[in-house]
Amino acid sequence: MLSDNWYTLKKITFNYLKKDGTWQTQIRESYDRGNGAAILLYNPKRRTVILTKQFRLPSYINGNDDGMMIECCAGLLDNDNPVDCIRKEALEETGYQIQNVRKLFEAYMSPGAVTEILHFFVAEYDDQMKINDGGGLDHEQEDIEVLELDFEAAYKMISTGEIKDAKTIMLLQYAKIHNLVA
Repeated sequence: MLSDNWYTLKKITFNYLKKDGTWQTQIRESYDRGNGAAILLYNPKRRTVILTKQFRLPSYINGNDDGMMIECCAGLLDNDNPVDCIRKEALEETGYQIQNVRKLFEAYMSPGAVTEILHFFVAEYDDQMKINDGGGLDHEQEDIEVLELDFEAAYKMISTGEIKDAKTIMLLQYAKIHNLVA
C-alpha cells in the first residue's frame, strides 16, 4: 500500500499471461476510491437539464484555469446501493427529491489506474421536486452551484469546451441520442 490517506493507492506486482503464451511480470499502481453513481436530471417539457458547477483540484492542476467544472450530479456509493446513493446525491447537490430513476448502464471511467465502476442514471424533474437549494454538504467541503440549463445550450457546451467531464458528456449524449428532451 502506497497511500491510505483519502482513498487507497496500491502498488501491485503480478504475472500476466500474454497472448503469445509467455508470462511477463508487471508492476502497476491502482487507486481505489470505491464505486459511484451519476445522474442527469431532465425536464422534457421545458427542455432543460440540471447540472452542477464546483471546484475540482485535479482539473486545476492539469490546466483548468479556475478549476471549476460543470458536471452532472454524482457521488460515491459509500455503503448505499446505486439507486439510494443517486437519490441522496441529487437531493444534497441539487435540492431535488427525485423518485423515479432509470438506470442506463455501468462503466469503468479510467480502468488503467482507477478501480471505480460508475452507475449511470437519468430522471425527470419538475419544480414540485425542489425541496431545498442543494449545494452539497459542508462537512464534505462541498460548495456546489446548481445550474438549470436549456438542453441544447448544455449540449453545445461540450463542443465549446465548457463541459469537459466525461460522465456528463456521456449522459448528455445519451439524452440527445434517445431524445429525452425533444
